[in-house]
This record gives sequence, structure tokens and C-alpha cells, in this order.
Amino acid sequence: MTAVVARAPHRVLSNLNEDGSRFRIQPRPSKGRFWRRRGVVAYALIAVFVALPLVRIGGQPAFLLDLAARRLHLFGAVFRPSDGAALMLLGVAIALTVFLVTALWGRVWCGWACPQTVYLEWVFRPLERLIDGRKGSSGARRVLKLAVFAALAIVVAHVFLAYFVPVQQLLGWTTHSPAAHPAGFLVVASVSALMFADFAWFREYTCTVACPYGRLQSVLIDRQSLIVGYDAGRGEPRGKVSLRVLGACVDCRACVATCPTGIDIRDGLQMECVGCAQCIDACDAIMDRVGRDRGLIRHASQDELGGAPRKVARARVIVYPALLAIVIGLLIWQLGGKPGTEVWVVRTQGAPFAMLDDGRVSSRVQLRIENRGDAPHHYTTSLIDGGALELMSPQAPVTVAPASSTLVQVVVLVRGAEFASGERVVTLRVDDGAGWRQDLAITLLGPEVAP
Repeated sequence: MTAVVARAPHRVLSNLNEDGSRFRIQPRPSKGRFWRRRGVVAYALIAVFVALPLVRIGGQPAFLLDLAARRLHLFGAVFRPSDGAALMLLGVAIALTVFLVTALWGRVWCGWACPQTVYLEWVFRPLERLIDGRKGSSGARRVLKLAVFAALAIVVAHVFLAYFVPVQQLLGWTTHSPAAHPAGFLVVASVSALMFADFAWFREYTCTVACPYGRLQSVLIDRQSLIVGYDAGRGEPRGKVSLRVLGACVDCRACVATCPTGIDIRDGLQMECVGCAQCIDACDAIMDRVGRDRGLIRHASQDELGGAPRKVARARVIVYPALLAIVIGLLIWQLGGKPGTEVWVVRTQGAPFAMLDDGRVSSRVQLRIENRGDAPHHYTTSLIDGGALELMSPQAPVTVAPASSTLVQVVVLVRGAEFASGERVVTLRVDDGAGWRQDLAITLLGPEVAP
């Protein structure tokens, strides 16, 4: 029995055929003014992408999301899990920046700065055109191309991982035997394989299927946001140049042939459009050739394309910057008000107390001391309560390296009679010997009934 494949009445996605099979997009570059500008931006960004993990500010990485150490290094500031408020403000600031940029300039990030677009359009596809040549991909050329892509994917994967793994640790993974770092080797190999699959095969599917940003644009932009659009009022009806009664569009489909996601911009604003302006360069070249004015496809708002004036000053363009200024101000205040050291109580593993032969109770708590400074500090813990209390540990100062934290086990001997309902509040003092100190009220746990 022969299986019947249902066919859609038209292409549902730009990179799918009517029968659901993949339509492979091979965009033809249109080397106009926007292409040249994007090239300058793209190669500058690649240099920044590669160099940023190597830059250090105040002895710390300029940017590093260290998942293992649970720290975010961001241009001299260090965020830790204890910085919940600051991290929330940072996230809100990033979100508001995305909202504002999209409201003003549409998907400028996607077409001009997204690493997916930058590496695909300015590294991998140019190499593919160079290797394939006019004869196209075949035999030895295909093997060579895949080998080059695999090598580049490994390089890009290491650049990507350098934002999550300290550079020295990453170098250790790559310069030693995989047996010495099996987990690290697996991470590098997995990310390299994903990068290869992305740039060699998945490509525009990352933008049209996997990335959620395209789907968010419907709520992030309005009719006054700047987009890449087709002027249907001027272009329709389409036809040959010789038919002067028709619109300016000569239906050459150059805008479709150059689009990296395969859409027809003349169908209006679409989720798959990444705002790269390749269709503008292609259309401008055709208009120059046929002696017509440029701008049939151009940067404009939806209202402008419909004949209405564009209004830059509007509610969201005023509200977003105002909120952003407030959030950034709060973030600066939050970071500026952080002490050089933070101490807090963490959950103790095991039994919280033990009974001694002399009737006293050995009660313990666990402190985390975090040194946010640029130099090591030596912290002393002491009891400032009166009464029959004795601090058993720590006996010596605890050294904490800069931008690090450590756990300190505190053991206090208390007479059993001093516990009320199984609790005894004591005051601990932590002192770094350099002018900083903090007193903490700690609840020790003991027996419900005095022995």
C-alpha cells in the first residue's frame, strides 16, 4: 500500500516545501550599503566575542557566568546567589533595554548583533560559497566543507564556553588528556557537536523555529516601530518595467533570493524576518538598474508604509526609558551599598547538638563568610554573650580569598539548663581585624528538657 503524503495549499514556513520536506535556503548576498555596514559591525562583534572572556577588570573576568562557583562577573561587579535583589534589578534592566530597542528599531539585534546571525552570515556561509564555488557542493568539496565547519564549530564552542567556564580551566580541559577531565571533555564535545549541527544543518531554523524572540516581536513592537517593510502602495500591482501603468515592483524576486530566512518581504511583516536589510540592498540595486527611485523596500514603520506619519515620541518610548533609569539607579544604589563582607547562617548538616558527659550541650551552627574585597581577609569569630558559654571552634582566624566565600563551623558549649524550649539565643561577632565587624544573633538548638 502506497503512503499518501498530504500537501499544504502553500508553503507554511519559508524553509518548508508543501509536502513538509525542507526547502534549503541558499541566499544570494546583495552587497549594498547595509551589507557593508553590517560587515563592519559583524567583524567588530566577532573580535569582541572572542576577546571579552580574556579581558580582566580589577583582577576579575570582564564577563563570566561561572555556574560551578555560582558567580556572575560583569565588568568589575560580582553577583552571587546572595545578591537576589541586585540580580533581579539586572534582569529587569536587560528586559527593559530589549523592550525599548525593539520598540524603536524592531529586530535590530537579530539582523545585526545576534551571534547566530553574525557567525552564520559572516563566517560559515562565506566559507561555504568559497569552497563550493560555482559548481556547488559535491564529493570532495562537501567533505572539505564539513571538515572546515567542524574545526570552526570547535573554535566557536570554546569561545562560547569561555563565558561560562574560567579561561584557565577551559585551557586545562583542552590541553590535557580527556581522561584527566572526562566531565569537561564531555561538555566541550557536546557543545562543539551542537555548534556544528547548528551552522552546518540547522541554520535558519534557529531563527524561525527555536528562538522565541521572533514570536515575542508581536508584543514588543507597535505600528510605529522601525521595521524592514515593502511599500505596497507604491509597488502594487507588480509587473514588467515596460508596463508603465503598473506599480514600481518589477516582480524580480531578488528580495526573496537574498533573504537568509527565505521569506517574501512583500507579504508584510513576518515572524521570520530578522531585519537584516538584505532585501533593501537587493531592491535598491534593481531600482537603480531600471531607473526608478530607491525605497520600495526600506526601513519604515507600519504606519509610514500605510501613509501615516511616524511618531517617535509615544507612550512606550517614554515609559521604558523612565523605568530603565529608575531600575539602573536602584541597581547602582544596591551595588554601592553592599558591604565588603557578608555573613549569614546556612543549614547545618547532621545533628545540631550533642550531649556531653558533664551535662553541657555541644551546639553547632554553620556560617558562610563571603569576602567581596580585592584582598584576602582573616576573620575571627567570638562570643560576646555573658553567662556560662564557651566557644570551642573556630579557635584560629579563618582566611578567605578575595571574591570568595567559605563555610565556618561554629561550636558552642552551653549548660543544658540554659535552653528554653530547646533554644538558646547567643550573639556571635565576626571581625576581619581591619575595621569591619558584624554581630549576629544566632539561635542554638539543644534539648527540650534540661538534663
